[in-house]
Amino acid sequence: MAAPSPGLSGARKRAASRSGAVERRNLITVCRFSVKTLIDSSCFETVDETSAEFTNLVSILEQILSHRLKGQLSWFGYGSARSFWDYIRQACSKVPHSCIHSIESMENIHCSRAKGRAWIRVALMEKRLSEYISSALRDFKTTRQFYQDGAVMLGEEAGLLVDILIGLNAIDFSFCLKGEGLDGTCPAVIDYTPYLKFIQTSDSISSDEEEMRTMGSSGSEVSTPESNMAAALLLDQNCWLNKYKRVEQKYRVVVEQKGYLEELVHLRETQLQESMSQNEALLKRLSHTELSHKLEKEQLQYIILELQDQLTVLKNHDLRCRQELTTHLTNQWPSPCAIETNAVALETFLHKKQTGQWEEYEPHCDCVHVCVCSLLNISSECLASPTSEITSPGLTPS
Repeated sequence: MAAPSPGLSGARKRAASRSGAVERRNLITVCRFSVKTLIDSSCFETVDETSAEFTNLVSILEQILSHRLKGQLSWFGYGSARSFWDYIRQACSKVPHSCIHSIESMENIHCSRAKGRAWIRVALMEKRLSEYISSALRDFKTTRQFYQDGAVMLGEEAGLLVDILIGLNAIDFSFCLKGEGLDGTCPAVIDYTPYLKFIQTSDSISSDEEEMRTMGSSGSEVSTPESNMAAALLLDQNCWLNKYKRVEQKYRVVVEQKGYLEELVHLRETQLQESMSQNEALLKRLSHTELSHKLEKEQLQYIILELQDQLTVLKNHDLRCRQELTTHLTNQWPSPCAIETNAVALETFLHKKQTGQWEEYEPHCDCVHVCVCSLLNISSECLASPTSEITSPGLTPS
């Protein structure tokens, strides 16, 4: 058997790529229509499990999250099918205050598909479905690990999906997580009927006009001028009518897109106002903190300077007191030379008075001798250690 030519293989690849792009675009378009329809219906009735628009939206989300999802890895390749819940559980595990753990601990839900459907409902009630998917898309490594090439979650359509799902935050959802909608055995089927419309293309309109001209020319041999004029007027009227229908159809599409974009802009403006208010509050807190820090710093610097001045004054006062005390103690006692001179004079006097007058002055001389000896001892001790003389409790200067 001959191998296919490279040109044929390339054509097949291009056809498969175009087919995948059309499939992704159709899923995103249907999701946008479903979100808009659900938002419109929520203005007149409560959205719950029985709502057909909600059931269709959940099916569309399951199809998008399961689009080209890789199977469970085994020894023989990708064997068993895998649910999108396995991807969400791993990619959204780091989202703060997420509901992943609470869904994992539910006792009445066992299979992965049922847990994925429960997660969609809880995320809608929390108004965080867009946040979860946006966080999962930022984990590109995990997304690449779970999805094949050409998946919606790996293409540019994923960013559009996040923007589309933001509009669901305007709806207050309330669901019971024990209903039949969480049955993991039933597949998700999308109902395209509400979104299908017959739109006549320009090629079809041109072929119809050409056919009418052919029919008019074939009957021109037996027709009259009046009939020819009537046919021309009818043809011109039909042409203008077809143009009007095309313009009207384009106008409706533009109006729908305009309404969706206005809702998206309004939501973005609300988020911007909230962010600006939070930013202003943080700036006020920051300025207040900086001002209080500056005041505390100035107060501490002033206290440090004051303490340094007090310490300098105390040091000077202590030094002056020491000097005054030393001078005072030095002036209280006579000099050693005067004491020695007095002692020599006393000894000379005593030596001369060894005659009869000695008995007359003996008590007085004994007292003077004792005083002189005491003065000599005290003077020597004071000169040796002035501080010990100050602290001695037994000596007080007279």
